[in-house]
This record gives sequence, C-alpha cells and structure tokens, in this order.
Amino acid sequence: MTKHNLDIIVSKVNEMPVLPSRINKIMEIVQDPNSTVHDLELEILKDQSLTSKVLKLANSTHYGYPRKISTVSRATILLGFKTIESISLASTVSKFLIGELEGYALEEHDLWNQSQTCAIVSRYIAKNKRFNQPEQAYVAGLLRDIGKTILNYYVKNEYNNIIEMVETENISFLEAEKIILGFDHAQVGGKVAEKWNFPKELVEAIEYHHTPEKTKENLDLVSIVHIADAITMMMGVGLGVDGMAYEFSQIALDRLGIDEVEIEHIISEVSDLISDEDSFNII
Repeated sequence: MTKHNLDIIVSKVNEMPVLPSRINKIMEIVQDPNSTVHDLELEILKDQSLTSKVLKLANSTHYGYPRKISTVSRATILLGFKTIESISLASTVSKFLIGELEGYALEEHDLWNQSQTCAIVSRYIAKNKRFNQPEQAYVAGLLRDIGKTILNYYVKNEYNNIIEMVETENISFLEAEKIILGFDHAQVGGKVAEKWNFPKELVEAIEYHHTPEKTKENLDLVSIVHIADAITMMMGVGLGVDGMAYEFSQIALDRLGIDEVEIEHIISEVSDLISDEDSFNII
C-alpha cells in the first residue's frame, strides 16, 4: 500500500471555494472591538438568506424572548456578535456537509444531521461548563468532520483495505485511515479551516477533536468538541463505518470535570434538544 502524498490532498483543499467575502467581512466586524451593532446589521442585510436565519434564531424557543424580533439590529443585540458570526459560518459551510460520502458509508444528509447533533451537544456542554463562547463551540462541533468531504474520494478507493485493517488489527477506522492514507480526516479538516482563515483555536478544535492532548490554543474548546463528538457517536446519529471504537480522552474528561454519570445525563438532556425541530433546524 502506498500512502498518498499530502500535497495531493492539499491541492484538493485548494480547489474548495473560499468563503464569500461577506462572511469574511462579518468575521472582521465581530473581531473588531470598535465595531457597532449598526456595522454588523448593514453587512447582514446585504444577504437575504442570512437575514432570515438571524431573525429565525432570535425568534426561536431557544432564546424565548417574549416579543417578536422584527429587525436585525434588535436580533443582533439579543444574540450577540459571536452568535451572529456562528450563524454566518454555519449557514455558509452547511452545503459541504449535506452530500453522500460513500467512503464513510454516509448517505445524503447523514453527515449534516450528525454534525448538527455534535454542534448542539457542544453548545450544551459549553454552557453547562460556563465556557465563555458557546457559539464558537457550536461551530467547532458542526465543522469538526469537514475533512471527510475531502478525504471521501481516497477513503472510497481504499475502503476494503481500511475495513480489513479495522477488523484484523482491532483498531479504529480513524487509525486505519491514517495508516493507509498517511493522515486522517481531522488533519485535512485543519487544512480546510486554515484556508478559510478561521481563528487558530477553531482550526485546532477541528484538527485535534480526536486528539485533544495535542492542542496548544484552547484545550477547553477542543475537549468540548471531542466529548460531543464521542457522545454523538454513542447516540448513533448518522453513524457511518468510522463510528466504531470511539473512546473518550481522559485528558478531555478531566479538563471539563465530566464522568460517566454526567455523560449519561448529557445524553438525556440533549436528546430533548435534538428532538426540538425548532432548535435543530436553525441553520
């Protein structure tokens, strides 16, 4: 078996479209401490689809505001800049997660449903542990497997070899993926996030969501996504062939102070959130 050249994979990443300039502008506004609600409103109003999603979220049961929110400015005040940034990113990249991934035995919408679930679990854990940016955790959870959309072609071609190694060597799909291809979908996902100029801590949350011990930027965020990813697999949401033999990192569990009892509690709580169609279909 010949490992694939990383340059070839990176070239595929480079073929992916850059984020629309409007999304980059929104990210710049959010990160600028001198920006105002009006600045952000003007940019959002240039995109009819994004405007409707912002208003939809502001009026959802998730926030429970007693009066109907009818303007973007009021929605921005209610939701906050970081939430607006999250909606913008999520709505833009969702199209990459919808298609079928034969290499991972994921049918159309399977990865999207799985990613949405992981995002919701990530946000729940972040709020429960008082992480200061729960919407960033949502986006990290949503995009943690974006690398699969790039590696799908290569995994599909090597599918039999990967499955054989999983069965004969008693290792995870992720480990077999790395041995046979030379790298895994998390590493490639990091390359995609870098191409899209995501903040470094978000890049690392995607790249190290299986290996939180490697992070250098924000161990809390990576630990949240790691645990949310494993819980999503435990719940069997969009479970493909790579959903076997997932284990929790003790480093992540210790970092967040989560044990087996709390994991069961989280699963129980988020099951209700996920069944809430209003919460699940915001983006």
